[in-house]
Amino acid sequence: MKRALYNDLLRWKNSKNRKPLALYGARQVGKTWLLHEFGRSEYKNVLYLNFDTNRELHKFFGDDIAPATIISNLSLYFNSDISAENTLLIFDEVQECQRAKDSLKYFNENAPQYHIAAAGSFLGLAGGKFPVGQVDKLTLFPFSFYEFLNGTGNQRYLNPLQARDFELVRAAAPAYKKLLKTYLLVGGMPEVVKTYSQTGDLRDMREAQMRVLNDYKNDFSKHIKGTDIPKVRMIWNSIPVHLAKEKKKFMYRELKAGGRASEFENALDWLSETGLVYRVSRVETPKVPISAYSDQNIFKLYMLDVGLLGAMAGMPLTSIMDTEEEFAAQFNGAITEQFVLQELKTQGINPHYWGREKGAAEVDFLIQQNSEIIPVEVKSGINKTSKSLNVYREFYTPAISIRTTLNNYGVVDGLYSIPLYMIGNVADLISA
Repeated sequence: MKRALYNDLLRWKNSKNRKPLALYGARQVGKTWLLHEFGRSEYKNVLYLNFDTNRELHKFFGDDIAPATIISNLSLYFNSDISAENTLLIFDEVQECQRAKDSLKYFNENAPQYHIAAAGSFLGLAGGKFPVGQVDKLTLFPFSFYEFLNGTGNQRYLNPLQARDFELVRAAAPAYKKLLKTYLLVGGMPEVVKTYSQTGDLRDMREAQMRVLNDYKNDFSKHIKGTDIPKVRMIWNSIPVHLAKEKKKFMYRELKAGGRASEFENALDWLSETGLVYRVSRVETPKVPISAYSDQNIFKLYMLDVGLLGAMAGMPLTSIMDTEEEFAAQFNGAITEQFVLQELKTQGINPHYWGREKGAAEVDFLIQQNSEIIPVEVKSGINKTSKSLNVYREFYTPAISIRTTLNNYGVVDGLYSIPLYMIGNVADLISA
């Protein structure tokens, strides 16, 4: 199942200014598989170092971490010639070996001809930080909807979306709606997508989702200090509850009576930095740069994957037989909103949302493109009513606004109506 990030890896490989690569991403999104596949296809030789499962490797990153010494020692250990141009060195779970992380600085400065890709499930944590300015960075997310189409034998539906063939997409709208509904239920975790692709059985798919969720819960016990474990679990379990509300703002007091940010901030930071959750902060005054006007203390909290969210919420497998309107209405539109967030994140967009301290109007997402702040309203089904978006447009008169529903594509007075199943190339659509 080819991943879209493969093309980014190719650009990294061929870059004249290449640095060692740090591949970020939550556990089980496919980082190790992707690096192995990339190495197998693009290099003559691949050397794989896992610093978690093979502690013996740590001895090669002791007092002397000069690149020449490391390469010489690894060549002997693996009984393999290490050609700088034809070998990919994979440093997996590199956060387990501080000196291996430190060595990347010297590879970048003194031996940039070597191709090194470092990965790990906890690179975002303080212990996983790399030497500043010494590595290139990429992030792997769960399968996007477009990747899902490509990985489940539905490639023929992908080309019209990417080519922006609106007439063909409109003609095939019933098929796209069905495929989207399937993706919202299955999600994008590689093992879950693989299971569904191989068996087509939603029960097998749900069992795979529950295995992933159980693995994450086990991680809580293995990688978090004891006092924070129950706090992480409380936050994690509360996400479906928060997103099911009409106002989806995260509230600490709903975790426990008298709950406060100071009590839970370490647990929330851990979930965020490991890529398991996404924080979307509120902006009351939409100005450029948008990040400077966001309130980090007021935010919505989403999971990393729409399929896992549905599994945690107990979304019935039979809902796939519902009409699009019935399916979308479940869970108060949270599934659709989670989906749009994932599609934006996959495109490198870090959205905020708009709302006022006092007032009912709230726009689901704000994105910045160059000097434009663009509101994005997410609507389930074919609902065209956008009261909050109308309030925002009247007050701020943005040049571009987006409403994404199951309606066909269209543009009227700067308002882009984008089908949910086309939101995967939103930047191209509003630039066309």
